[in-house]
Amino acid sequence: MNRLSPALRHGAIAAFAALLAAGLASCMPARTPSDAGARVSALPAVSHPVDNPGTPAKIALGQQLFVDPRLSGSGKMACQGCHYRQYGWTDAQVLSKRDDGKMNTRHTPTIYNVGYQTSWYWDGRSATLEAQVLAAWRNQTGADPAKVAALLNTIPGYASQFEAVFGGPATPETVVKALAAWLRALVSTDSPWDRYEQGQKAAVSKDAIAGYALFMGKGRCSACHTPPTYGNGDFHNVGLEAGKASPDPGRANVTKNPADTSAFKTPTLRSVALSAPYFHDGSVPTLEDAVRYMASGGKADPNKSPLLTPTGLTDGEIRQVVAFLKSLTSEERWEAPKLP
Repeated sequence: MNRLSPALRHGAIAAFAALLAAGLASCMPARTPSDAGARVSALPAVSHPVDNPGTPAKIALGQQLFVDPRLSGSGKMACQGCHYRQYGWTDAQVLSKRDDGKMNTRHTPTIYNVGYQTSWYWDGRSATLEAQVLAAWRNQTGADPAKVAALLNTIPGYASQFEAVFGGPATPETVVKALAAWLRALVSTDSPWDRYEQGQKAAVSKDAIAGYALFMGKGRCSACHTPPTYGNGDFHNVGLEAGKASPDPGRANVTKNPADTSAFKTPTLRSVALSAPYFHDGSVPTLEDAVRYMASGGKADPNKSPLLTPTGLTDGEIRQVVAFLKSLTSEERWEAPKLP
């Protein structure tokens, strides 16, 4: 969901990614407990905070907590209630409901690759992933963190894990740390395009190869969707709020800068083919429609990003860009963990 380091945003991006994949195999992103076996990674290792290192045991605990509805206020809604693997860790809804039945006002974003961000939410209002996790735990799933932590301590399987990982019983802080560690391990890699870039030329179609050239060139997509994450975490107004009776202020709600009105974070495009509908308002139903909208230059808006102008992509070229984007789909295995 955010701003990448300068090393990933400037310079010879493709060469840098290739060197990382070839020379830093031992520093691949942390694997999920259900993700055994070799994987092809074009991404650098995720950096875990000093105060929350991503150990395998902590990640495994966080994965359990992520799918456990007992963490919610009602006891019925897990974090996974808005984030499913088959939907690219989104929920396939235009807008989703909270645990209390109220509707969200923005589309559920993917949680793939959140460990590479430097701010979180569509408007970037959280400065740390841990802060975002705590806010979502309280607001989206309606939890009282202290009560949930007390409940977890009555479950022997959880109590023993928290003791082993954190050296004590579950607390709101350690629950958040375990969840954040799991989220940082959720990396969209091992895609057909990654394998193609590492020499497996039959891994993708000719249309995908042509689509990549258009993505990097005529389509100007890489101006914001920069390899290797195919995002950059910056905030842009792409015209989607134009004409609405009550436009979403977006990033301006955080910065209080009118120039940021209706600007939203540039998302990663890895595994984007799974996560329809698209954009912060979920207003675009298909990936081809999303590419077509961006290629058109978007709707007129006084604060629209100057980067968004008509590209002149033909219908056939748009379909080739879509073929490339589909080739970015991660193929890692996922099995929901058993709960204590």
